[in-house]
Amino acid sequence: MIKKYQASIYVTLRNSVLDPAGVAVESGLKQLGYESVEQVRIGKYIELRLSAANEDTAREQLNQICDQLLANPVIENYRFELVEMSAQLGVEA
Repeated sequence: MIKKYQASIYVTLRNSVLDPAGVAVESGLKQLGYESVEQVRIGKYIELRLSAANEDTAREQLNQICDQLLANPVIENYRFELVEMSAQLGVEA
């Protein structure tokens, strides 16, 4: 039986990679008086739904999707959260 899953994907630059957007935001926050803010990093958040026979297959597909399209594995890290959706009710299982 095919199940539906909701994925929340977070893509961020590796710590060793300079983040100019993060530096700009940090600078702007400090100019606004938020002196306690440190080490701002900017990333991407992506939501998608997919169908798979089971959770392991869904995770394999997500890893391939992230490696091939959503993240650049040379300079970015990614992680995701996966939730099975109830086909009958359209809500999280």
